[in-house]
Amino acid sequence: MVFDEEQRQALLERVTERWRALEQGDYATSWEYTSPAFRKAFPKNLYLKKFSYAVRWELTGVDVLNYDDEAVVASVVVGVMSHPTKLTSAASQAVGAIPRELRERWVFVDGEWWYSANY
Repeated sequence: MVFDEEQRQALLERVTERWRALEQGDYATSWEYTSPAFRKAFPKNLYLKKFSYAVRWELTGVDVLNYDDEAVVASVVVGVMSHPTKLTSAASQAVGAIPRELRERWVFVDGEWWYSANY
């Protein structure tokens, strides 16, 4: 596959859609963006149990870092603000939102980009 501007935009769109679902706490939808191999091995009910409801995320940016044309894999960096949902201590209130950069791997399978959850 040729990783041109059209493919780059398609990847960025998929990453953004997945993170919009995560922002909303819609983990069932975010599971739909995981690779077919992952979904085959890990049912949705197990995937849903890995999330904490004590943090709310806010997407701040997405960028493609690298693309490996032999493996048909792209590395992306996702900018996220993490907000605690339960301010149970003075420390959690003082810290507030925390900016993070997360690195993700996305694979191109059957004409679509999929989040590789085993990165």
